[in-house]
Amino acid sequence: MDGEAIAVTYLSKALRDLGCEITLLCMNTTKHYTDVDKLPSDFDHYQAIHCTPLDNSINAMDAFKNLFSDSSYHINRFISKPFQEKLIEILRTQTFDIVQLETLYLAPYVDTIKAHSDAHVVMRAHNVEHEIWDRIASNTQFWPKRWYLTHLTRKLRNFEVNRLNDYDFLVALTDRDLKMFKKLGYRNGAMASPIGIEAADYVKHAMPAVNGENFSLCFIGSLDWMPNIEGLNWFLTKVWPMIHDRFPDVKLHVAGRNTPRSLYNLQMPNVVIHGEVPHAARFISHHTAMVVPLFSGSGMRVKILEGMALGKVVITTSLGKEGIAARDRRELVIADDAEAFVDAVAYCKQDPQQLQVISENARSFVKNQFDNRLIAERLFEIYQELMVKGHVH
Repeated sequence: MDGEAIAVTYLSKALRDLGCEITLLCMNTTKHYTDVDKLPSDFDHYQAIHCTPLDNSINAMDAFKNLFSDSSYHINRFISKPFQEKLIEILRTQTFDIVQLETLYLAPYVDTIKAHSDAHVVMRAHNVEHEIWDRIASNTQFWPKRWYLTHLTRKLRNFEVNRLNDYDFLVALTDRDLKMFKKLGYRNGAMASPIGIEAADYVKHAMPAVNGENFSLCFIGSLDWMPNIEGLNWFLTKVWPMIHDRFPDVKLHVAGRNTPRSLYNLQMPNVVIHGEVPHAARFISHHTAMVVPLFSGSGMRVKILEGMALGKVVITTSLGKEGIAARDRRELVIADDAEAFVDAVAYCKQDPQQLQVISENARSFVKNQFDNRLIAERLFEIYQELMVKGHVH
């Protein structure tokens, strides 16, 4: 449903097709709960799936107590005794070559893995985590909140930096993130390996590019992730009034998991709030362009790749397209301030022929640059080398 889960799923499927046997151990959180019994029938690429429950909701008292601790509240919310016990059980009963951790929030379990397994520990870092929160804090105007976020960010940074060299190998999603990790002091083997998707999966949902007369915008993203809600609120406040004044026929459709009540109560002209939709690709495919107004965050945005694979015109910030070497007004459109977003909408509406060109370029770009099989093959080769030589630089 979200970018991280999509990234894990596609890579796991590709590695399975290359001959890997994969066991999935995950936390089924209150924030992103999934009924495992209702997984799709084709979700069969794992040897086994193990889930442990976790209440990772933000607790006001715990957050307050953490102010007087050196530990990171971001990380503490993912420390789980049931998860650790299940991890030990699996490692004791099976032998693994690689234990791949998805995101920094599993770093607290590295010591447990090394105590019960000889497997190589690989961290697949979806972001430079503390950088996300540093950017959020910098963009926060209310000073008490900014102080609190800065405080949390400092402790998260300390944790991220102090654990860096606990991993035998590091997989960053972008060259830029990899350079950042090395600058922070990472010294072991590493590579940049972007998120891959199966472009063919999106062809069946793709619809012809809508012409300028039926132009509509969409936004989709997890609305419990602060960079998303920050960007959407900015767009609604600063950008949408100008777009509506200039193009009163254009509608904005907003979808996302855990949509806050404030958005449902929103009274803005031509803004339609859908909440969580059952199928992201189908939602995106019904609109001409997708806006991704991000000013915080790190790593890569899977939703941008999905939008491009569907042949949609993606309008995003320079930060939003980090890790995606698409060109402005060739494969997507870049807008870094309110006026630029309005100009981007005008550009798309006034030149339907160019809209079609960007649509076709976007599809080709994703197919050629982010093919899941090719990305997985490169990672698989590195893993084979890691197992043979014991280390990879």
